[in-house]
Amino acid sequence: MDDGARRFTLVSHTLGGLPLVNHLLRRLRFDDLLQRRLPASDPRAQLPPSTALGILTRNLVLARVPLYGLAEWAQGWAPALLGLRPAQVAVLNDDRVGRALDRLFDADPGALVTTLVIHMVKEFQVSLEQLHNDSTSLTLHGEYARATGRLVRGRPTLVVTFGHNKDHRPDLKQLLWILTVSADGAVPVHVTVVDGDTEDSTTHRETWEVLRALIGSPNFLYVADSKLCTRETLTHIHEHGGRFLTVLPRTRKEDALFKTWLQTHTPAWAEVARKPHPRWKDGPPDVFRAIPSPIPDADGFHLFWYESSHKLERDAQARRDALQKAWTQLEELAARLQGPRPRFSTPAAVAKAVEGSLATSGTARWVGYQVDTVEEAVFRQETRGRPGQNTRWRRRLKRRFRLTWHRREPEIAADARTDGLFPLLTNDPDLTAAQILDAYKSKQPLVEKRHDLLKNVAAATPMYLKSISRIEALLALHFVALLVHALLEREVRRAMTRRGIAELPLYPEERECRAPSTDRILETFAPLQRHLLCTAGRVVQRFDPELTDLQRKLLGLLGISPKVFTNV
Repeated sequence: MDDGARRFTLVSHTLGGLPLVNHLLRRLRFDDLLQRRLPASDPRAQLPPSTALGILTRNLVLARVPLYGLAEWAQGWAPALLGLRPAQVAVLNDDRVGRALDRLFDADPGALVTTLVIHMVKEFQVSLEQLHNDSTSLTLHGEYARATGRLVRGRPTLVVTFGHNKDHRPDLKQLLWILTVSADGAVPVHVTVVDGDTEDSTTHRETWEVLRALIGSPNFLYVADSKLCTRETLTHIHEHGGRFLTVLPRTRKEDALFKTWLQTHTPAWAEVARKPHPRWKDGPPDVFRAIPSPIPDADGFHLFWYESSHKLERDAQARRDALQKAWTQLEELAARLQGPRPRFSTPAAVAKAVEGSLATSGTARWVGYQVDTVEEAVFRQETRGRPGQNTRWRRRLKRRFRLTWHRREPEIAADARTDGLFPLLTNDPDLTAAQILDAYKSKQPLVEKRHDLLKNVAAATPMYLKSISRIEALLALHFVALLVHALLEREVRRAMTRRGIAELPLYPEERECRAPSTDRILETFAPLQRHLLCTAGRVVQRFDPELTDLQRKLLGLLGISPKVFTNV
């Protein structure tokens, strides 16, 4: 047959940022760890469970799709990048992936994650001197009637139930995801998923003990929100040689005592930091001032009070908005009382409506009110018909209620003196006020960013699985995906610092980016494809993608050869 009679086909495969993900997973030894931890598979299996889980993990990093869409997603990629032979792509389906998740659950996903983290810390030299902890709700849709903590193949499972939902969906059941990250790059180092009705404050002691065992020492700074601030937990950490940093809750007496002291004293505030405006690049900086608390902590720990100029403005504006809302609601209620059908029969009923309105707007402390009863004479003719000279009229008294209200200026002025304030508590005597502020305000929000990545980018919820054991296994892989995201950002940013590169043109229209995110990095490589010209089942010619200067620069920062990147 001559060349003119040959039939040629062009096969295209996406490379995208998958080689970057594979580079990091190789350094983590993730695929090797899966093979070692999972029970031996049937030699007749067309697709090993470790391979299926590896594909799922890569999908969680790049483009989260439901399990039933995983096979379709995998078809577009170069099979070798997913650890597949071309013939194996056709046998990938959600049933096989589900059974692989069962195998991972049986192999204890928590132990796998711990082994992975221990290796990661050594491989990437991640500092564990300062760790940040926070939790979030994993809101689930459905009844999950069998997720009651029962044993599944001899292992206990989680309870999916109602709890304090941080997604503001009290109508849906949930699990509680508790994440700890390092201040060094916000790299995840520990995760715990617990029953949906677990109280946050009860989890910190166990988390701290796990971290102490992981690090091999209590000598790290454990940072968390006000749920950490219980006397039992803080005392336990302190007595075992640990260090902590947290926010003092408003329910503690020290908070009320300081605010009372503030009404008659002028603090000697000292400026400790100026931070850029959180929204506008050229906006005024956020100025932070601090003082050691004149009211000592009851347990002898170090308590500092801070004033933020931006928080001061926000608090004052929030109070003005709340008062305006209360005024509008009270005016509407007053007009209703003067209408023809007010539907209030007693002053107590009116007072209840007022107090409900003030509670809704949060202004009960700042607004005073009074309900007065007014009797009006009402005349009605005794008989029907058109009134005339001989018509007899019956007089009766009708009760109405008049509502008046006013601003409580002393209370408003007292609360205005506390605008912009927040307290931070630590047992580390060597930390200055500036260091305490930086540790909490600069680093603690990074945990929230990881939660946002988990829930909105990786789309951990809504959950498309009904088996609680498979959900637990899948959440362990979500942790690995978060780890890859964090490490990719960290490696690029650290390399930029070493090479003196301040910015990279990663934004649209080649605008400069000072802190590259994993999403931006992967988006830069997303269009890359490899094309194969085939005939009679044989590759005639291969067309590798041509890398741009920016792509080559990013590969250089990650220590990846462009030739290795495209040679799949």
